[in-house]
Amino acid sequence: MYHTRKITNDVMWIGANDRRLALFENLFPVPRGVSYNSYLIRDEKTVLMDTVDSSVAGQFFENLEHALDGRALDYLVVSHMEPDHCAMIGDIVRRYPDVKIVGNAKTFTMIGQFFGDDVSDRAVVVKEGDTLSFGAHTLHFVMAPMVHWPEVMVAYDEKDKILFSADGFGTFGALSGSIFADEVEFDRGWLDDARRYYTNIVGKYGASVQALLKKAAGLDIAVICPLHGPIWRENLGYILEKYQKWSRYEAEEQAVVILYASVYGNTASVADALAGQLVEKGVKKVAVYDVSNTHVSELISEIFRASHLVFASTTYNAGIYPAMENLLSDMKALTVQNKTVALIENGSWAPTAAKQMREKLSELKNVTVLDTQVSVKSALHSGQAETLLALAEAIVETMSE
Repeated sequence: MYHTRKITNDVMWIGANDRRLALFENLFPVPRGVSYNSYLIRDEKTVLMDTVDSSVAGQFFENLEHALDGRALDYLVVSHMEPDHCAMIGDIVRRYPDVKIVGNAKTFTMIGQFFGDDVSDRAVVVKEGDTLSFGAHTLHFVMAPMVHWPEVMVAYDEKDKILFSADGFGTFGALSGSIFADEVEFDRGWLDDARRYYTNIVGKYGASVQALLKKAAGLDIAVICPLHGPIWRENLGYILEKYQKWSRYEAEEQAVVILYASVYGNTASVADALAGQLVEKGVKKVAVYDVSNTHVSELISEIFRASHLVFASTTYNAGIYPAMENLLSDMKALTVQNKTVALIENGSWAPTAAKQMREKLSELKNVTVLDTQVSVKSALHSGQAETLLALAEAIVETMSE
């Protein structure tokens, strides 16, 4: 059964949802699944904006055929060549042999790499600033390299003021009938997935996102149509402001996130004690995570969100506990910046984790590691209560009102 929805009189959502997918990119847990958004412009010519993942091919083609309503497909615009959006290109060409494919030079290189097909006879190559008219609708093409692949481009429809934003402004999570952000409680039900999506998928490329946001600022945008998650047609400033902060590596909130690695529970106990002291001192937003039991993608999302971080690690094989070391490596890979950090270490005979964590954090840009730290041998006892209190005070002193 087809399922489509109108975005404007001429533009339809014809995407599909996959709730069976456990790991996005075979890496990131998606307990709510994911949507693959595709759009059809119906004008003097018909224009398909991207395809979908092969897992939802059946639903996609039912939707496309319904939306075409007997018409041929004239154009396919390829915004992004990742297989979750381009998997159906070959099927589109077979079903609609006269279709033209619109992309940039790098797009067609990748089509050859993925499919081994020569599509030069149907290729329409565009570059920065080019336009294509299909009747009343004219698409303006804007290159968006490294958001988050080098061939990515976005398209702006000047008639309906729609920005087809590729992976930009995307979100984990399948759509449940509601395809617009204003039809859901986005702040409550979608923001965490939007942040986790951005920080883990695009987070490394903040400078590239900033460049795209500057280009977008010159457009009169009424609707943002991403390739994953809800469509934005109201309160665009909300999501644009989030992207400004995330891409500038600015904290969303004055908050403390405590991340601990504990073998037998003693380091976890220190983390909980510190959390309690911070709350007693008036810190309203404190979160505590076990790095061994929380997926690293969630930890990265929280690290982007908060202004202050505490890393509490047991010393393991004379080094940093592996799960904590992996998290610190991910932070470097995703270019985490602009944080205030406190350190806690534990070790029954030679606590050295703090020194090694400090060295890893020194590789990050604009990360301030507090001089005050806590070193525990096996377990924290009442005699060290003042040491932990001093750490809590040092954190609070660096927080803005």
